[in-house]
Amino acid sequence: MRVLVIGDPYMPVSAYAEALASLKGASRDGRVGLSTMQIDEVTCPPPRTESERGLREYVGDPAEIARAVAGHDVLVVHGAPVTSEVLGAAPLRLVCCARGGPVNVDMAAATDRGIPVVNTPGKNAEAVAELTIAFALLLIRAVPRASRHLLEGGSLAESAFEGREFFGREASSLTMGLVGLGHVGREVARRARALGFALVGYDPQSPPAAVPGVDLVPLDTLLARSDIVSLHARLTPENHQMFSHDRFAQMRPGAYFINTARESLVDEPALRHALEQGILGGAALDVLERTPAGDRNPLLAIPNVFVTPHIGGATSETLARGARRAVAAVTQLLAGRVPANVVNPQALQAPQVRQVRQARQDRQAPQLRQALQAPQPLQPPQTPQIQPAPHIQPAPDIQPTQHIQQAESTSI
Repeated sequence: MRVLVIGDPYMPVSAYAEALASLKGASRDGRVGLSTMQIDEVTCPPPRTESERGLREYVGDPAEIARAVAGHDVLVVHGAPVTSEVLGAAPLRLVCCARGGPVNVDMAAATDRGIPVVNTPGKNAEAVAELTIAFALLLIRAVPRASRHLLEGGSLAESAFEGREFFGREASSLTMGLVGLGHVGREVARRARALGFALVGYDPQSPPAAVPGVDLVPLDTLLARSDIVSLHARLTPENHQMFSHDRFAQMRPGAYFINTARESLVDEPALRHALEQGILGGAALDVLERTPAGDRNPLLAIPNVFVTPHIGGATSETLARGARRAVAAVTQLLAGRVPANVVNPQALQAPQVRQVRQARQDRQAPQLRQALQAPQPLQPPQTPQIQPAPHIQPAPDIQPTQHIQQAESTSI
């Protein structure tokens, strides 16, 4: 099995080093061949194909990726583009995308070709949750306003009572409302509860499972009760700009707003209006809409707004978790199991998969039987395994739901 790992400026090849060490044994005995490619530029050429136009948030030239992937069975990426042309350049059995949303992968093309794509959901949940808590504490203690006061020439160390202008609040006296209770929202809840915040929650997706210490309420109720509203919802077409003029008007006077999720969840002119009119007491934002070249986002000029350049998941631990989970998927495939966190499970049943991969199996079966070290016969019924083969397609006489062994997820 030949594996190509492509690094980028955010998650370089070196970030995978520790995780890839787990494959050294398979490399030494010839079961796995590892190749790497590093993308150093943060730019990419203008889209040239329909597939390229459908991707988002990627770096690198798809044509170079297509040339590099030739002859490989598994492709591991973080921000590299995986277009239809890339997918067609090699007999890929698996694509591992070391991020939560594989927006840089042509999912439709992968599914049509019967190539499963795995992601690493929740890899940055702890990092984003910690930043969210930091934002909340900065806001309730008026740190952005106090810091700006000094930067603009305000007095310092002239009186023991200078803090009188920047009185704040303590966590145990406040209610935090969490909009979105996925991986990040739950990690925020755990930390906020430890600080003494009262917690209410709402999720725009399907009704969430109970979260310890969080009172699940409708969104209107959450906005009316919360001193801090923290946004952690997944972006969908239905909740685009879910925080509008009307939503901000529903919030408690002087409440604080935090967004460490996606900028498109917020109507930024509406947020600016709510801040300038005193409807909100302040905001902390890790994401902002892109402005035309040379223009500054007007939210940056508001005194009670604290902005960071999308650093929520920017920790070495986040990269390490993403690498471990991506490499774990390779290990699971090598063991003859369906990897965890397959984003497109329908790829396992794509019509042409059986024919194409059966032909490949017929050609390569002798070598693969030796290389993959076929395991013992099927395990007892409660933990069935698929037979080792150079494909993931189930046998014709067995239904997928009866035999595919889903590896245990390592999501947070």
